[in-house]
Amino acid sequence: MARTSNKISDILIRRHVLEPDVMGAAEEEAQTKGVRLEKHLVDKKLVTSEEMTLALSEYLRMTPIILSHFTPHEQLREIIPKDIMTKHLIIPVSRVGKNLTVALGDPFDLMAMDELMTITGLNITPVVASEKDVAETLERCFAVEAATVNMQEILDEVDAEFEIGHEKVQDDENENLEAALQNAEGAPVVRIVNMMLLEALRTGASDIHLEPQEKNLCLRYRIDGSLIESPNPPKTLQGAILSRLKLMSGMDIAERRIPQDGRIKIRALGKEVDLRVSTLPTIFGEKVVMRILDKSGLYPNLAAIGLDDFAFRAMRHAISAPNGIVLVTGPTGSGKTTTLYSCLLELNKPEVNIVTCEDPVEYQLDGINQVQINAFVGLTFAAALRSVLRQSPDIILVGEIRDGETAEIAVKAALTGHLVLSTLHTNDAAGAITRMVDMGTEPSMLASSMILAQAQRLMRRLCAACKKPIEGIPYKTLSIYHIDHEYFKGSQLYGASNGCPKCRGTGYKGRIAIMEVLPMSKDLRQDIMSGISAKEIGAKAHAKGLLTLKDVGLQKVKDGLTSIDAALETTGGD
Repeated sequence: MARTSNKISDILIRRHVLEPDVMGAAEEEAQTKGVRLEKHLVDKKLVTSEEMTLALSEYLRMTPIILSHFTPHEQLREIIPKDIMTKHLIIPVSRVGKNLTVALGDPFDLMAMDELMTITGLNITPVVASEKDVAETLERCFAVEAATVNMQEILDEVDAEFEIGHEKVQDDENENLEAALQNAEGAPVVRIVNMMLLEALRTGASDIHLEPQEKNLCLRYRIDGSLIESPNPPKTLQGAILSRLKLMSGMDIAERRIPQDGRIKIRALGKEVDLRVSTLPTIFGEKVVMRILDKSGLYPNLAAIGLDDFAFRAMRHAISAPNGIVLVTGPTGSGKTTTLYSCLLELNKPEVNIVTCEDPVEYQLDGINQVQINAFVGLTFAAALRSVLRQSPDIILVGEIRDGETAEIAVKAALTGHLVLSTLHTNDAAGAITRMVDMGTEPSMLASSMILAQAQRLMRRLCAACKKPIEGIPYKTLSIYHIDHEYFKGSQLYGASNGCPKCRGTGYKGRIAIMEVLPMSKDLRQDIMSGISAKEIGAKAHAKGLLTLKDVGLQKVKDGLTSIDAALETTGGD
């Protein structure tokens, strides 16, 4: 250890961080106290955390990283158990295929690397960070788990204060507006609404559904794509709760006959979150759905998404092109917007002008010009795109190509020196090509402008805390879905258990993005111009090594991240 300290001290002196006499006195004091020199220098504020990180980086020949504004995605955090992260001061930074990059607060902890490789089965690439950064990042990561207030406890308290019955809902037109305002600001109502929002953040829900029924007010959270029931708020407070939500989102609380849209910005559990709020009149009152838009859930770059090596290289090459069009396809809720925003975050630099046309604008991103489509006043995708082209953009994001006019303008923009990113609703990557042609795009123009087409889905991930190994291989299932019986030979497969508190008894926690990536080639461009079908394009690409959604899903099964049932459920076994 003395030799290590001397080496680091030489680096700090050479960098003019400390004078030799100050360093000598610090070394003596550290030795007397029996503490490591590096820790002593930082604790005494003789050296900043950043300066020490750079010195350790040079000594150990490891890449340095600053974590002060970084929070790892939940999927990354689930790779490493919480106790291991806190014990060894480790933060997962990114994963590409079988390679996991981690930040070490204590780079001299040699046992940490061996333990990580054993637990994860991945190749570990360490980078060095300051202990302070790692500790603060861990605190941010687990702030959500610290919120342990139970919704049922709040409701029990409210039940004790209010008589709960099943009376007919009061006629909206006769309700006194002043009374509605007063009730919306009442303490029990505020507590219930706040608890609803906190519970959604704590559980990682993507949506909150508040649904008036004849005799109750149903509260459900969409978690990992499925709606999960929660204790119902009192029916007698239905009007007050809805009024409270409408006030918070800037809606007209007196208008209950037509749908309304609003937005709420909240700060809770160590992060700032936007909620997109929508109301819909029903026979028993207004139904409210709140979409939770958490920017901390966005991937900071492509490397953090967890793509396989081929998909990562293809996507990185595509978005690095100076011009052309990249199409991301998939059904609603398949994560297309998250993927495109992750691309924009990687491309967002001061020297680049990025403009988006979206309906609606989901995440508000710093440094990016975002246009909200409003067809009611004539600001359609096509109209907005024409105006955007006069704004000297380098990169354009079109939320969705819905018609031939938008498709034509997008392709022309790609041909005239712009990088265009957009989405389509098709089942596979090859389908994006024929869909564009069906909307009237000239095949020759599409062949010249397209860089890559990609299809994606979100697949349920097995809970890392309670997943269980399964014995043998389900050959019957493989036969039904025409999967080679040798595919899983030598692999340990896992399935969902009965669940645990961490996954709310479902056996699954979080979702994985699986992607089918079709980069353009000379032969493929020729096929587009010759007008062959999507099925033929897909078959040719598969013969040349394209991994279909089914192939990628089965690879995730082999990696132990999901079950065969979840993979086939998501890809349809195609």
